[in-house]
Amino acid sequence: MCKRQLLSIIGLLFARQLSAQQVQDSKDSLVLSNAQAKVVVNHASGKVSYYFQNGVQLQNTTAYVEDVYAGYLGTADFSSHTATTDVVQGTLGKGISLRLVHADDKQPLSLIQHIILYENQPFLLISVEAISGKAAKALPETRNISPLSVSAAQKGRVTIPGTEPRILDVPFDNDNWVKVLAQSWPADAAKPVRGISYEFASLYDNNTFAGLVTGSITHDFWKTGITYKTDAEKGVLDTFNIYGGAATEDNKALPAAYGGLDGTHDHTLHGTMQGETVYSPVIYLAATEDTRKDFVGYGKVNVLQAGRLDWQGYAPFYWNSFGVEGVLGYEKVMMPPGVAKISDFIYTLNNFNKYAKPVLSIDSYDQSIYTTDLLASLGKYGKKKNQQLGFYFIPFAVWTWKNSMDQTKLNGTEVLLRDVVLKDKNHQPIAYKDGDWGAFAIDPTHPAVREYIIGQLKKAKAINASFIKIDFLTAGSLESTTRYDKHVRTGMQAYDQGMRMLKGLVDSIMGPDIFITMAISPMFPHQYAHTRFVSTDVYSHLRDDQPGFPGWGSTESSLASGSHLWWMQGTLWPYTNLDVAIMKHFQKNPDLTEQEIKVRLYAMMVMGSILGDGSDFRDKIAAERAQRYLNNPEICAFFSQPKVFTPQRMADGETLDQQLSFYLKSDTAMLAAFNFATQKDFKETFNIKDIGLDNTHAYTITDLLTGRSLGQVTRGQASISLTVPVKDALLVKLVPVHD
Repeated sequence: MCKRQLLSIIGLLFARQLSAQQVQDSKDSLVLSNAQAKVVVNHASGKVSYYFQNGVQLQNTTAYVEDVYAGYLGTADFSSHTATTDVVQGTLGKGISLRLVHADDKQPLSLIQHIILYENQPFLLISVEAISGKAAKALPETRNISPLSVSAAQKGRVTIPGTEPRILDVPFDNDNWVKVLAQSWPADAAKPVRGISYEFASLYDNNTFAGLVTGSITHDFWKTGITYKTDAEKGVLDTFNIYGGAATEDNKALPAAYGGLDGTHDHTLHGTMQGETVYSPVIYLAATEDTRKDFVGYGKVNVLQAGRLDWQGYAPFYWNSFGVEGVLGYEKVMMPPGVAKISDFIYTLNNFNKYAKPVLSIDSYDQSIYTTDLLASLGKYGKKKNQQLGFYFIPFAVWTWKNSMDQTKLNGTEVLLRDVVLKDKNHQPIAYKDGDWGAFAIDPTHPAVREYIIGQLKKAKAINASFIKIDFLTAGSLESTTRYDKHVRTGMQAYDQGMRMLKGLVDSIMGPDIFITMAISPMFPHQYAHTRFVSTDVYSHLRDDQPGFPGWGSTESSLASGSHLWWMQGTLWPYTNLDVAIMKHFQKNPDLTEQEIKVRLYAMMVMGSILGDGSDFRDKIAAERAQRYLNNPEICAFFSQPKVFTPQRMADGETLDQQLSFYLKSDTAMLAAFNFATQKDFKETFNIKDIGLDNTHAYTITDLLTGRSLGQVTRGQASISLTVPVKDALLVKLVPVHD
């Protein structure tokens, strides 16, 4: 089954030419190679080593399965290692599929590794499966299986070239304002850096971006973990383990990004796979001179494996109520009458109205206040102003009182919550967001949950919504000791089934042209929405350490993470979503400066985000700023068809003094530089050829917002330098000068 999964991806289409592949078999080893990589199989030990042209090495790797009955079995534990190769041919071109069988009559299982090395591609695909052996007493069953494991015990070693090696460590979801980490090797070798990245990771040199990108491309059963530990030698890891079966509890005693809140938030063990054959996730492995290109390739492979949603026409522009009135609306800050005033004001923004019909999105509302009839009336009001209505709901969690499980029915059904909530290792309801009033995870496979979602979508249909925001989706991926559908064995399998069901219901109840944005959610599976939040809610202040503001949700924190996740736009989704801009203040937070507003909008632009705003336009200052920023013709034209910029300088470490730069190749190229430092100006240099320009032409450097000329690029000029003051950003267009 695993091999069939691998071969199903041979229809991928990329364009990089490598020299012909070679297979060399000798007494000691079997070697597969092309111009990009060399795979060496040791006949005696069964260990596999990977050597890449850019200098990355993974030596003495093994694969393993931890069987529920037989225990841990690694490929080095077997006495026989048999390697065979097959030629595969498809639209990718020619490839070699390596089948490496590890067997032993004394062992209850055999392991079979699959490695595909392509002639035309810069990546390999690898996996492993376990099958019953002669000594088997039960079918294989596992919750921990790895196609690639590097350990000091097996003399394994990962080497990353370069003087500034980094480890990219990614949280499982975008909740809790947890950072994406770009970790350095420790100054004290006695204190190694260790951690778990989820679904994908990267090892790279911060100066050149050469390195390794790896991650799962199958997301319908396993949660994939990537554990690592640095060696005493800089640029070397002695532990690097990619496995299916990651399930980690939050540990509030630890920092958020180091085991505190960055994991899968599970309350019990990962479910098991059982059968004649059990198989790992399929893993993408690429190591070239530019990990940015490898990440784009990783996104494309995921799309070609699972598909994605596309969007016809202009990207949506939307206004969201959460920045004004917060959750539910019970504070009566906005309430229904205020929405009509917002609608009136948006109608006056001619450029904001020039492209897609603006969306009025009512967020996190109390259904006793914003009833179906009331929302429908707001929709009718907005329709007169050429506006659409958005709808918010939570598919896989219910906010309720902790002691109400036995008395409260799931909304729109006759089923008690106790019968649909997921259960922890003690068989108690899982509080996805704990508290006396908390969010409890519900089972995506339960018919009552389907009935509840149908009821929500019928409400969205009744108010004529065309835009849906779905939130707290991670709850549906949690592992559980009970589940309605007994054939569904893991949280990810349930979540994938639930999201597929949700998208099918949206299509059948509301129609296919409904825009879906995911808020708090795992990154994968990706194919059921048009966009996803890059980070948790963004409040638009510049830095997390600003007095009077929350210590999270700043533009800096969202863009620092986004600088490593930019490749998602245009691959996994047609757009990203960096949440809304704010023209004055977010809820009860202090007022923003106009400089902060500009930096915020520029951050959204470089991420290829859709344009949203969460301001109270009844306020005179907010309205005046909206005319300058949200109604700016250049801003609106860009967001009508947003494109992601490529990072030239990504976030490094955890300092808030990040200095980031990006470029967009196009007929009219754009450059952006962000200086979140408070003491030091940022001077960035862009190479003309790197940003896709012809240095035989001249260009005018034009400030995007004002249209003011900032200088010229003359013919033959090799580079462009931009200087950004502290706590500021610059975004310019390079307009060709015609003779």
